[in-house]
Amino acid sequence: MNIELMEALTLLEREKKISRETILEAIRQSLIQACKNNWKTEADNVVVNIDPETCEYEVYAMKTVVEQVEDELAQISLTNAKLIDSRYELGDVVRVNIKSKEFGRIATQNAKNVILQKIREEERRVLISEYLEKEHDIMTGVVQRYFGKNVSINLGRADATLPPNEQMRGEVYRPNQRVKVYILEVKDAPKGPRIQVSRTHPDLVKRLFEEEVTEVRDGTVEIKAIAREAGSRTKIAVWSNNPDVDPVGACVGINGTRVNAVVDELHGEKIDIINWDENPALLIENALSPAKVITVLADPDERSAKVVVPDYQLSLAIGKEGQNARLAARLTGFKIDIKNETQARESGDLLEYEEDYYQEEYDDYGDDYSEDGTWSEDGSWPEEGEYPQEDIWPEAGAEPREDIWPEAGAEVQEEAWSEDSIYPEGGTYPGNMDYQEESVSLEGADSSFGSEDEAVGASEEADGDQGDDFSGGAESEAPADEDGEE
Repeated sequence: MNIELMEALTLLEREKKISRETILEAIRQSLIQACKNNWKTEADNVVVNIDPETCEYEVYAMKTVVEQVEDELAQISLTNAKLIDSRYELGDVVRVNIKSKEFGRIATQNAKNVILQKIREEERRVLISEYLEKEHDIMTGVVQRYFGKNVSINLGRADATLPPNEQMRGEVYRPNQRVKVYILEVKDAPKGPRIQVSRTHPDLVKRLFEEEVTEVRDGTVEIKAIAREAGSRTKIAVWSNNPDVDPVGACVGINGTRVNAVVDELHGEKIDIINWDENPALLIENALSPAKVITVLADPDERSAKVVVPDYQLSLAIGKEGQNARLAARLTGFKIDIKNETQARESGDLLEYEEDYYQEEYDDYGDDYSEDGTWSEDGSWPEEGEYPQEDIWPEAGAEPREDIWPEAGAEVQEEAWSEDSIYPEGGTYPGNMDYQEESVSLEGADSSFGSEDEAVGASEEADGDQGDDFSGGAESEAPADEDGEE
């Protein structure tokens, strides 16, 4: 057993990540080359056998028996062959052992060079394979030095280059500082792998969240899109494959611990996390947060959208130097045109939206709603809390029903309604907002049925003249006492 060779193979395998079989193959090739150099021939009759378990090896040559030897490595005389075995004749092939210790200095040096060259090639190949597997992933490196405007970062077994265009704005790198970088590209080079890294790539944020958030790492929460301006702000859209998992909450963490860990690694870069939605309009509305949005008119074919925001939210929607709108456009892939409410009304964009909205509402009501904006003849109400398009009451005189307004199953009370229990006049709104009694609910009622003056006037008239009875627009007479006084 060759103990020294076994220890050397084990050390190379552990430190250089080079397999034992590769090194043994390099030794076999070097011995063959040493034999050729020693006898100055190109014959291919040398055989080297190495036992991988014990590292014992043997070298021999298959020589042809001839009368006169011209190539000592490939031929053997009949006399010498009979010394090995008397049965050999001319033309037979004889196996002749070769002692490697008898090689000359030059042959030995050449064999050593072959082994070293093979080890270097294998080491470079292993390094390239190792870092190719980590391409488009993140690694932690140590800042070494500046050379020009580039930064050299040690990644363990190889050095990487951080070019100026991949450095975060305002970030200063100090020697021995540990930083996480995104592996952009790995190339093979004569002196080893050439690695380029980045601190500005959007996927750096994605990989950091995969490290911090378990749900992102196991695929429960997906990061659908990222828009980033490195060193300033990042917007990410997340989606959950499990309806019981809140994607935004999972990324934020308890008291913001998870997202704060990412922010600290990016040296204070702001991160907005929004919900992904397949509906482009809803996605654009979410992407413009924290600004409030009145309406979004998205055109998926043209990849453009018109957004209307309240007047006081316009600057917030656009952001400082247009950053919020710019990031929202990158995140959604839509060209976004933002207008405030006043501008939208002047240009007709908001009117177009309102017409589309009311047309959809009209279609939802179906046959129960007529073209003139009134209800069908039976005077039935929609579901509890809903209103017709123009907020018009049912026809005067329609009888109340148990399953309709004001509350499913509520009993009509005489002190709240007029004595004949009929509805107010069509198109009017009772002045008393509470119907006099808390037990009768008007939840969801819209105060835009009549003008404010009409409502106040009706309320004062009801309070002053009618007591607890309320007819809501139809005149009601107070009951007379026995003496005929009102």
